[in-house]
Order: sequence, then C-alpha cells, then structure tokens
Amino acid sequence: MCGIVGFLGSAGPAGQDTAVVRRMADLIRHRGPDDDGVWGDAEAGIALAQRRLAIVDLSPAGHQPMLSSCKRYVLVFNGEIYNYDQIRRKLDAEATHAWRGHSDTEVLLEAIARWGLKQALELCAGMFALALWDRRERTLILARDRLGEKPLYYGRIGRSFAFASELKAFRGHPAWNPEIDRDAVALLMRHNYVPAPYSIYKGFRKLRPGHFLILAEGDREPRIEAYWSARNAAETGRARPFEGNRDEAVATLESLLKQSIKGQMMADVPLGAFLSGGIDSSTVVAIMQSMSTQPIRTFTIGFHLAGYNEAEQAKEVARHLGTDHTELYVSERDAMSVIPSLPEIYCEPFSDSSQIPTYLVSKLARQNVTVSLSGDGGDELFSGYTRYALADEFWRKLARVPRSLRRATAGLATLPSPAFYDRLAGPLMPLMPEHRRYGRVGDKVHKAAKLLSMQTADDVYRHLCSHWTNPADIVMGGREQPTMLTGLDALPGLPGNVERMMYVDLMSYLPDDILVKVDRAAMAVSLETRVPMLDHRVVEFAMSLPLAILRAENTTKWPLRQLLYKHVPKELVERPKMGFGVPIDNWLRGALRDWAEDLLSETRLKADDFFDPAPIRLAWQEHLSGRRNQQYLLWDVLMFQAWRVAQKGHQPALAA
Repeated sequence: MCGIVGFLGSAGPAGQDTAVVRRMADLIRHRGPDDDGVWGDAEAGIALAQRRLAIVDLSPAGHQPMLSSCKRYVLVFNGEIYNYDQIRRKLDAEATHAWRGHSDTEVLLEAIARWGLKQALELCAGMFALALWDRRERTLILARDRLGEKPLYYGRIGRSFAFASELKAFRGHPAWNPEIDRDAVALLMRHNYVPAPYSIYKGFRKLRPGHFLILAEGDREPRIEAYWSARNAAETGRARPFEGNRDEAVATLESLLKQSIKGQMMADVPLGAFLSGGIDSSTVVAIMQSMSTQPIRTFTIGFHLAGYNEAEQAKEVARHLGTDHTELYVSERDAMSVIPSLPEIYCEPFSDSSQIPTYLVSKLARQNVTVSLSGDGGDELFSGYTRYALADEFWRKLARVPRSLRRATAGLATLPSPAFYDRLAGPLMPLMPEHRRYGRVGDKVHKAAKLLSMQTADDVYRHLCSHWTNPADIVMGGREQPTMLTGLDALPGLPGNVERMMYVDLMSYLPDDILVKVDRAAMAVSLETRVPMLDHRVVEFAMSLPLAILRAENTTKWPLRQLLYKHVPKELVERPKMGFGVPIDNWLRGALRDWAEDLLSETRLKADDFFDPAPIRLAWQEHLSGRRNQQYLLWDVLMFQAWRVAQKGHQPALAA
C-alpha cells in the first residue's frame, strides 16, 4: 500500500520538477511512511514519486519508482497483486528473468513489458492504482483496479497534467489554485459522497474502477478505456447463470473465497482482520483461521451505547473461532475527538458518519498489525441490504395504484407530524415481532409518502438512497451531473429490480462510499486494508447466482450464511443488522451542538454563498426540537462546512 503522485508537463523553472513532485508526495506521507522515491526526465517533462508502506519484499529491491529490466517503462504503484507468484512463474516459463527481488511491483512491471498493459492487468488479481511512463512512446498511463479499492485523481494544474492518490497532494504543486465544483456539492448532498468520475474540484476527476487512461506527449485530453467491465460481468452472469443447486453454490463460493483469502493473507508484515460479529467479517475471519496454524489477530471497537455496540457479538465469534482478539471500548468523547481530523483524513468532503468508528478500529489495529482484512462487499454482491427487497415489494404494489390516488394518499399521510406517528407507534412496537419493531416511525411514514409519487422502480431506489432529495434547491448554482442512478452509464439487462439495485450499488455506493471510507481511515494511520469479497473471480461468480439462491429461504446473503454456519453456530451471528455507526443525532443535540451551530449559522451560510440557509436552518431547528431526526441531512452540510474551514487553515473548536 502506498501513495503515488506525478505530472507530465513542467511544473515550473527548469530543474525544479523532482523537488515539486517530492513535495507533493510528502503531503501523503501517511500512505507510505517507510520509504520514498522520485524519478524524473526533464527533457520529457515527466516526474513521478511514491511513498511506500512496505508489505511485500521489505528490501530495497521493492523501492519505487521502478524501471523495467528493458529500461522502457517506469512504474509507481499503490496496492497489491495477490497472484503475483503465478504471474512470475508464467513469465519464467516464457523467458529467463534476472529478478532483483520478490516484490509484486517488479512482477507487474515485467508483465507489462512482456505482454502489454491491458493483458497484464487482466491477469492480475489485486487492488491497485498505478502510473506507468513509457519512455519510448513518451506516453503516461494511469490505471485503477476493477472494483475501485485504491483511489486515483487526475487533472490539469497550470501546464501540468497531474495525478495523485489523494487530492491533498496537489497542494504541493506551485500552480495549484482549485475551484470548488458546485455541481459536486449538489451530488454530495444527495449521496453523502462525491461519486466518480467527479471530484469536489472543477477539472479534477477520479479514474473510474476497471479503467486505464492514456495521455501521449502533446495531447490535451487523455483517452480512457475499460479493461474490465462490471456490466459485461453482470450480463454474462445472466446469460450463463450458475446451474448447480444451492449446496453446490455454497461449495463453489467457499472454494473461491478460500482462493481469495489465501492470496490476501500474503504479507511480510503482521496481518489481522476487522471483526464486527456480522455475517461478512465473520465469514472472512472464519476462513482465515481455518487456513492458519496460529490464532488470527482480530479487532473490534465497542461503544457503551445501546444499539451501537457490536463488540459483545464479535467477542463471542472470536472466542468460538479461537482468534487472538482485541477489543477497545471507546467513550463518546473519544469518538467525537476524531471529528476535527475528518476534513484532513478525507481529502474531499465525505459524510458517511461511520467514518468515525472506521478510523478508530483502524487505529486500534495499526498498533498490532500493518495489514487488516475486512468483510466489505458482501451486501452488494450477495443481496444483503433489506432495502433491496423492500423497494422491490413497495414498487410492485405501488405500480398497481393509479398515480392520482398515490398523490392524494401522500398528501394525507404527511399531514400529521412525524412526532405524532412516533407517539402513536410507541405503545405498539413492543407488541410486534422483533423483526417488525422500528424506530422513528414518523420519519419512515413521511419518507414512504414521498415514494408514492415515483414513476419507476429506479426512481424509488434513488429516493431511498438520497439524503437531500432536491440538492439543487439548497446548493446555490449547483446542478447534479449524471451518476449511476441517473444515466451515467446504461444499466445492464438484468432480470429484476433487486438485481438492478445491487448492480448500481456495486458501481457507486461500494467504491465511492464504503471503499473510500475504509481506504482513507486506514491509510491515515498507515494501515493497509484488503477486501477478499472483491476478488474479481468472487464478484463474477456472485453475478451468476440467481436471486433464488442469493435470497433462498427468504433470507439475505443465503450462500454466505450457509458457508459461515460451517464454522460458527447460527445463533452467534443471526441477529438484526446493526450497521457500524455512532449516535450523531444525539450528539448534535448535545456535545456537538455549539460546533454545529457555528457551522450552520445563517450568517456563515450566507457569507459562504454555497447554500440557501432557509432549508438548512429549518432542518436544524426540526432536529434540535426532536420533531424530526435530520442527522443525515445535517451531517452532509456539516462535513462540507468543516472541510471548507479546514481548507482555509483553521477549524471551529468542539465543545469541551
């Protein structure tokens, strides 16, 4: 795991490019504290740099930037190629190589020199972002892994075409003078993240997962191509679905996950895993432990808060599996102390509040290991979110009702306040089956009422995934650009609404929220994270499974559950899904109230001129009064405001 930066086109006076690129790399030192390297060609105007977190081949033979043995290519690389041993053997079978070391970077570089970039990438099972300079063709190539585990930004700074693992690296370029993209702010308000290919700054983009970019010397605009397509994988899965029975599906999944996890347990440094006690992380840890002769190190954060603590369940799973388990209970003060650091950890505004416990568990793990595996991806691949079935069922019923009647019903449903519904439901909830007991019934009724006006199942899902439902109304001058939910790409032909929702999440929510959250939080403490579920072979297999297997016996993630039950008793992991969050709603009414009031004041909002203050102030007053829980809407605005303040070099202090 590393940080990479570079640019094509001089950054200033002759002879200064390597100094500039080193300064840029030092701004992301947290991504690679173990080593640094710079390479440049003043005549070609190219400069590359890397900060290294040494994981495989800790010797100087793994130093980057790295030149191919033929001297044609120079590579800076962030990530891991888990099957590099097989690729190395394939190279050795075709030609004799004088290997300098045993790093995956060297193997990848020689594979590119031997077979070309696209074929080399197609052979790789891994996570990565890379930059390759072709000295003969004078061409810069950027590439990103299939599912988007590793980040890569690019854009023009003055005369330079620049790239970096994080936006903050661009501050080191002398011509850096960014402008906030109001359209991106509007997207942030809807999603709580800025989706690819956009970034918070005008003219700067994220390279999309599974793509590579080619910029030849003298070209103004790069050419971008896909080397792997999730859409093709989804359509192939539909055209050639898995034909075995359910037990055979579980056996195949077990084989693929073992293959993935075995490769991802490769490291020359201490390795462990996050463990929440849920289905996904427990499955990963169970397979890890089954393949290890020593107890696997596992890590969990606990909270002394009802409804937010998974530590007890994780401890029971760890005890059953025999892992070397570490848990840390943190106070509200500990959790809130992370908030001032969030704008620097997340180099563009990001408002998934589970960023806070993710950072805390990463910090805990880093005290003992350098690499940690996680269970991310299971929900998107194996239909784990309850919203999939709920949205599908809701739409099927809704579509049978005339639109005029829907609109009238919605109007009547929203006449009583959310608080009225909460008072009405309060005495009834204890009488309901456990899986039917809901909190904040009033908010759910009002949200469901808005859904009554939807015209398609895709509209329903977009609404369910939205925070501010009309961001352009609150962001001054902002207009939402196309996303996966609104036609950025044509969706594959899939058999049903649930499959479409899963695909959209795989292409947007997973890479732009979940993986961003984990990457930035972990790399802030120099911890490498790995995601076994996202091995492309597992992904392609999951896309071939019919919904009848994914949701067999009317349960989510059926194949994963059956696999886990081979290692862990059902009663240890079968519990309501809790998520991984913190009580932002209560904090905003309590310890964070003064901090939030400062950032949300009408005076500040008017002066900044990014938001219409009226709807934000209304949401704030509704939240403070307890009439509505507006934590998600407010956290979106607060994280943007805090990030803006941090860009100016200061930040409001939190209440003591």
